[in-house]
Order: sequence, then structure tokens, then C-alpha cells
Amino acid sequence: MANRVLELEAQALNEQRRLLDHSFTKACELMLRCSGRVIVTGMGKSGHIAQKIAASLTSTGTAAHYLHPAEGVHGDLGVVHRADLLLAISHSGETQEITDLLAPVKHIGVPVVAITTNPQSTLAQTADVVLLLAAVPEADPHNLVPTTSTTLTLALGDALVVALMEAKQFTPEDFAVFHPQGMLGKRLTLQVRDLLHGDETNPIVNATASFGEALETITRHMLGGTSIVDAGGKLVGIITDGDVRRIIRKLIQQDGTVRDAITTRVDRVMTTSPSFVSSDTLAYDALRMMETHAPRPIFLLPVVDALHHPVGMLHLHSLVQAGFKTSVNNRSR
Repeated sequence: MANRVLELEAQALNEQRRLLDHSFTKACELMLRCSGRVIVTGMGKSGHIAQKIAASLTSTGTAAHYLHPAEGVHGDLGVVHRADLLLAISHSGETQEITDLLAPVKHIGVPVVAITTNPQSTLAQTADVVLLLAAVPEADPHNLVPTTSTTLTLALGDALVVALMEAKQFTPEDFAVFHPQGMLGKRLTLQVRDLLHGDETNPIVNATASFGEALETITRHMLGGTSIVDAGGKLVGIITDGDVRRIIRKLIQQDGTVRDAITTRVDRVMTTSPSFVSSDTLAYDALRMMETHAPRPIFLLPVVDALHHPVGMLHLHSLVQAGFKTSVNNRSR
């Protein structure tokens, strides 16, 4: 049954594609010229689809509002103004709550774009533009439950949304403006500098310092590592918690005592030429760098300015706390 439903809906979408004609272009032109809002309305299941279409339009640069048709004729028509456009959805084109809206909306002077299967219906005959839905069976065995028809309506709504995005040259940066707290918005706007906190997230040790001093700095800042700089303050290396264990093991094997390991100059044991980012790097790009670092993922990234001076250190946990998901686990350290 599941296969049958999906096959029927897939076939219906192909049929819907063949119905696209100049009416779709005209509907887009009306919506582009609309200086107010696109008022989207539908009853029942069509109402749920209408809400999704309105939400998608709003988030992609076309101001929209969902109007419940029954509430509309009981006072909510006050939200409709002459500069608006009505996008009305009714499978039959005779839904009472929808047809009751048409006369007052026309009186206001608002153009109507209809989505319906019936070109002879009241809705279609009243509308300025009609987008016909393919006349195909619903996917349930009794041809009763809105299934295929709602899929087609949703897809046609998506087609309008994306066509308008293209016509308006709506960019990912524009999208981010409307989604500042969503993950997509963060991926497009959140920068590494937004996750730094001054000296608190900028552990630095001079290359001539001892390994013991590096340990003190790592412990004090609690980030799990420290940047190593030369006499001019430029980044030349890094030591992380993972490095510490390997360094101590190696130095004790070479010199025989922990004391010798602690007093060793840090430039003898640091990881040279570490990966780094600038503060204006997108946080998402920094995350991808950490995840794909070879030969294994890393947890820390020094952040440098234009002179290659460290201005902070980015920890993977800061990215996780900001809401990003990562495939890196503790065993990758």
C-alpha cells in the first residue's frame, strides 16, 4: 500500500508539471507586483497547506499572511488591504467558506489567484488567474482522503515560492536575515569572532617558554590547549591536551625524568604549522575544517588576525553550544 501511495503521488506530480502554462507566469507577475501581502487561504487540509505556503513565502522575501476563511467572513477580513493579493485554495472550487470570501475581497479591489481542479467552479470563474491542479485520484483506496491533491497543492506552492525567489534574486544572505536563530541562518551568518571572549579564550605562550609554563597556561584557560608564538607574536605552533600526554611520554622515554620534561623548551615539543582560521571565518566553515582535518579531526583551532597574531582559540564545544551538530567524538581528540 505504501508503494502504491508513493507511486500514485509521483505520477500525479508529473501530470501537474504538464499543466504548467502562462497562467503560472501571470500568477508570479501578480505576486511580484503586489506591494502589500499575499493573503493565503484554504479550508481543512487545504488550510494546512495554505499555512505552509504562507510561511515559505514570508521566509523567502514575499510578505504573506494566512487567513482562515471562516474567520475571514467574521471580522478577520480586516487584515486584507487594497495593496494585497489573495491566493485561494479549494480542490473543488466550491468550498463555501472560500466562496463567501470572494465578493468582499473583490469589493476591496484585491486580485485573486486560485488553485483548484475545477476551471468551471465559482472560485475559478471569479479569480484573475487560475492555477489548475491535475484531476487525479486521491491515494487512498476509496478516493476520499486528501492525499494526492494536497501533495500537488504543496508542490505547486513550492514552485511559486522558488520562482519568486529566483525572480527577486533572493540570496542565501537574504535568507539568513529572516532566520537569524535557525541553523540555516547560523550557518550563513555566525562568525568565529562571535564565539570568542577576549583573553579568556586566547591562551598564548612564547616559543621560548618551558613546557611547564605551557601546562600552566592550558590549565588556567581550560580550553584544552594553547597557541605558541614567536618573538614577534606570530603563531608558530600549538599544544593541546592530547599533545601533552604524548609529549610527556616521549620526553620521559628520552630524558628519564618528569622534571626534564617540564623544563623542556616548548618549541621543541609543540605541533608546528597548526591549522588556523581568521575571526571573520564562518563558524560552520571552521567546524567543517575541524571535522575533516587529516589525519584525524581536531578539537581546537587558533584564531589569528591579518598579521598572524593569535586573537583567540576556538573549541569544538563552543560550536556545539552554538547549536551545530558534529560527527567528531572524544576518541578523535
